[in-house]
Amino acid sequence: MNSQDFIKIENEFGAHNYHPIDVVIEKAEGVWVWDVEGKKYLDFLSAYSAVNQGHRHPKIYDALVKQAGKVSLTSRAFRNDVLPLLYKKLNQMTGYEKFLPMNTGAEAVETAIKTARKWGYKVKGLKENTAEIIVATDNFHGRTTTVISFSNDPDAYKNYGPYTPGFKLAKYGDIEDFKANITNNTAAIMIEPIQGEAGIIPPPAGFLKQIAELCKENNCLFICDEIQSGLGRSGKLFAHYYEDVRPDVVIVGKALGGGYYPVSGVLADSAILDVFEPGSHGSTFGGNPLAAAVAIASLEVIEEEKLPEKSFEQGKYFVEKLNEIKSPLFKEVRGAGLWIGLELTCTARPFTEGLKNEGLLCKETHVHTIRFAPPLIITKEEIDWAIEKIKRVFDTVKPID
Repeated sequence: MNSQDFIKIENEFGAHNYHPIDVVIEKAEGVWVWDVEGKKYLDFLSAYSAVNQGHRHPKIYDALVKQAGKVSLTSRAFRNDVLPLLYKKLNQMTGYEKFLPMNTGAEAVETAIKTARKWGYKVKGLKENTAEIIVATDNFHGRTTTVISFSNDPDAYKNYGPYTPGFKLAKYGDIEDFKANITNNTAAIMIEPIQGEAGIIPPPAGFLKQIAELCKENNCLFICDEIQSGLGRSGKLFAHYYEDVRPDVVIVGKALGGGYYPVSGVLADSAILDVFEPGSHGSTFGGNPLAAAVAIASLEVIEEEKLPEKSFEQGKYFVEKLNEIKSPLFKEVRGAGLWIGLELTCTARPFTEGLKNEGLLCKETHVHTIRFAPPLIITKEEIDWAIEKIKRVFDTVKPID
């Protein structure tokens, strides 16, 4: 079967909730993937930052296979001998006292919301059913009914009402708007330290510190969603490190599973996560031994191969090379580490299609922005190869608006 055969089957039998680039990937290794015809592509999306360590990293693969040969799932009704080691590893790397494991990023966000509300009632003393959480405009925290209830993107929320109450929107980067939305019922402020789906949008300098101070002054939790930006993607272990702040709650996922397995969760200190008691929250697969083994290996690779440092250096190099391209279609290059948004003056899709034809896989976001996010193991030579492809496409592809 060729690519068109697979695309036809997918279109016939699958729900059309995605608009993928028409490449049918059959295998992958490192920063490269191959389609069913054997054509080789450089992956500049990294499964939305889930494969920061590169495709099929041998250490993570070995951990997966070894653990799968022993025990993969016990449920949390019983203990296993791997999850405690993941807890300890995360404590050593991040300094947070505790971790609550889940599976997907959206589940971890839901867990953070439940944490904030429960903390608001049990610790802050809010009246029942009054807790409010302030979020930012243009946010993306997942696709569950509750999460899309506080989106201001019609593509995310339209036709999914009635919506979950208890959330207030403040303009991302505008500390005065956040202050204006604070009330006695505010349990938390939840933001992305760099907005990903919005187009790789960093906040103004000092904004995260201002949010941290605002939360402290008003006795509410500062929740940082590091699902995409964290674990090296932004050039630091976490993007909030750029402003030397310590959120009360950090949400992690994606690269925690090393591209092999969905692993996510919430990091916080005991004073916060101890609001949960047995039976008050859980997940059948969350914290299973297979996930824990994969996550430990994924974290060890990030540490041992110094991936945050590599991301910082290679990202700086890539941005320099992008800025050397003089195209009237370039509006702005922004981002941190190997998480770069190239905003265009026209629709981005024709250019991502053109880059695919040249052997470079990336994806547009919010119509006008191309997101570049290769695995953090990428070399300067591979970046140079990508830059030549980008130059060629912007010299040859005609904009449609």
